[in-house]
Amino acid sequence: MNLVGLLVSFAVSFAFLVVAMTIHEFAHGWTANLLGDPTAKHSGRLTLNPLAHIDPFWTLLLPLLLFISSSGQFVFGAAKPVPINYWALKNPKRDVVLIGASGPLANLLMALGIALLMRSVAMHPLASTILFNLLLINVVLGVFNLIPIPPLDGSRILMGLLPDRLADSYSRIEPFSFVILLFFVWMGLFSRLIWPVVDAIVKLLLGGGG
Repeated sequence: MNLVGLLVSFAVSFAFLVVAMTIHEFAHGWTANLLGDPTAKHSGRLTLNPLAHIDPFWTLLLPLLLFISSSGQFVFGAAKPVPINYWALKNPKRDVVLIGASGPLANLLMALGIALLMRSVAMHPLASTILFNLLLINVVLGVFNLIPIPPLDGSRILMGLLPDRLADSYSRIEPFSFVILLFFVWMGLFSRLIWPVVDAIVKLLLGGGG
C-alpha cells in the first residue's frame, strides 16, 4: 500500500477510533460523577464531543506513527485521561475498579449494539463494512484497555483489587509504561495475545460470523 493509500485508510480507522475513545472517556466521567466525583463534569469532560477528549500526542501523533510503522495493520491511541479526584469518591478502593471497568464495558456494549443491528437489519455491503469496522475498533479498544499496564484501565482495576502495599509497589512501573506498551505492540504480542481474544468476542457477537 502506498503512502496516499495508507493515509486514506488511516483517516477512516482514525474516525472509528475517535468515536470509540469518546464513548470510552464519557463512560469514565459518567461513572465517576455517579460515584460522587464531579471533576470530569466541571472540567468539561462529561461530554460526547470528541474535541474535549483529544490529546495531541496520544490521540493524533501516536495512532499515525503506529499505523505507518505497521504498514496499516495496527492503529491505536488514547484520549486525554478523564480527571478523577479519588478523595471525592464514596468508596475509593471499590470505585476506582468501577471507573476503570466502565470504559472497556462501554466499548463492549457499543459493539454489542452494533452486532444486534447487523444481525437484525438487512443492509448494503458498504454499510455492513462500516459497522463491522466500528464494532471491531470498539472491541479492540475495550480489550486492549484491560491490559494491566498503566495508564490503561486494567491497571486501575488491578490496583483497586490489590492490597494497598502491593498496589503502591505496582504503581511505580507507571513511568516506564509507554516503553512497555511500545514493546508490547512492536514485538507482535498484540497479535499473539490480544487478537485471539478480540476475534473470539467478534465471532460471539456476530453469531460465528464476521
